[in-house]
Amino acid sequence: MKVSIIGSGYVGSVSAACFAELGHEVICIDIDEMKVRMINDGIPPIWEEGLEGLMQKHAEKNLIATSDYDYAIQNSDISFICVGTPSNEHGNIDLSIVGNACKSLGMAMAKKDGFHIVVVKSTVVPGTTEDVVLHLLEEHSCKTAGKDFGLAMNPEFLREGKAVYDFMNPDKIVVGGIDGRTIALVSELYRDLECEVTSTNPRTAEMIKYVNNSFLATKISFSNEVGNICKRLGIDTYEVMKAVGKDFRISEHFLNSGAGFGGSCFPKDVRALIGKAKELDYYPALLESVVEVNDLQPIQMFELLEENVGDVKGKRIAVLGLAFKNDTDDIRESRSIPVIRKLLEKGALVTAYDPMASEHMKAVFEDITYCESSEDALNGADACLIMTEWTEFRKLDSEFSGMKSKVVIDGRKMIDPDNLEQDIVYEGLCW
Repeated sequence: MKVSIIGSGYVGSVSAACFAELGHEVICIDIDEMKVRMINDGIPPIWEEGLEGLMQKHAEKNLIATSDYDYAIQNSDISFICVGTPSNEHGNIDLSIVGNACKSLGMAMAKKDGFHIVVVKSTVVPGTTEDVVLHLLEEHSCKTAGKDFGLAMNPEFLREGKAVYDFMNPDKIVVGGIDGRTIALVSELYRDLECEVTSTNPRTAEMIKYVNNSFLATKISFSNEVGNICKRLGIDTYEVMKAVGKDFRISEHFLNSGAGFGGSCFPKDVRALIGKAKELDYYPALLESVVEVNDLQPIQMFELLEENVGDVKGKRIAVLGLAFKNDTDDIRESRSIPVIRKLLEKGALVTAYDPMASEHMKAVFEDITYCESSEDALNGADACLIMTEWTEFRKLDSEFSGMKSKVVIDGRKMIDPDNLEQDIVYEGLCW
């Protein structure tokens, strides 16, 4: 099939490359000419494991990019809206980018004969596809939804760092359409993937995405709440959760306690669902607590630090891990950010290391020292905070020997204290 992808960010780039791998003809649409050139040269505009190989394989063959909406719509049957949906200052979803994409898409559709399908893949609150996208498309195309064009919602369930794998090996595919014809044609795109397609309406598909992420975020905050209690009781919460996770009704996934969740999805999506609930005059106390626990968790790291080193003013603190999780360079909502901000407020000297995310973090903090290795960051440090679960941090050993004061605060259970030298003071966040 012929597919156009509006937006070449995280979701758009991965979707485009994977649809091309499935044999479809794909056109990426982006107003950023640099991204257009990169994609046409086989260079992904974001880092994601396996993405570069797919783009190099399909670039200028069955995967091209353009900034011309008219060309893309005339040469495709289905268009996916994959633009960003950031939170506004109140935590509610900002649909301005979606709105602009719909206007441009509608004007291009006005010049096209024949049936065209529009699929929303951006994460939007329930009701957006039918109450906002549909009307904008009708207004700017002068066409009628369900008659002249199809409309569907097809949420993504991709883990950053493993997005290509998740796209090609999904555990669920959800298509919410306004009519059976649209659902059938969108579902056909995924025919070669071994996964049943859940067919529903757009509003339900939108809700599935939010509930999915909010439940996972709830599991994390629940585990962190339990972990904070276990810490005060001298209990290893990981031992507790390992046993709890054996219950098939619970499973072991997303029960790891630590510094909290971040990234482009969980924080934003939970806040957006909270905002939507309040619009409906309902106060979502549980979801509010999920966010509150997550916001407080990094502060627990700082409090443990102060308990072990006292006033941090003038002291050198090494922060290992800047990305919100391992295997990505994404720092959005990284738990390192509030920790570093607190350290700077208290007058600490911060040295930092991350295998991939340092360049992005420089845009947030200019006045900290970025190092090329863990050893460099630890050299001369009065304490160390481990914030991201990079595999290489599990192997840290002799690197601690260069510290001035050997205090290690572990926010991700990366270090086995039994393997450390006796003169190292080790504190786990929830264990």
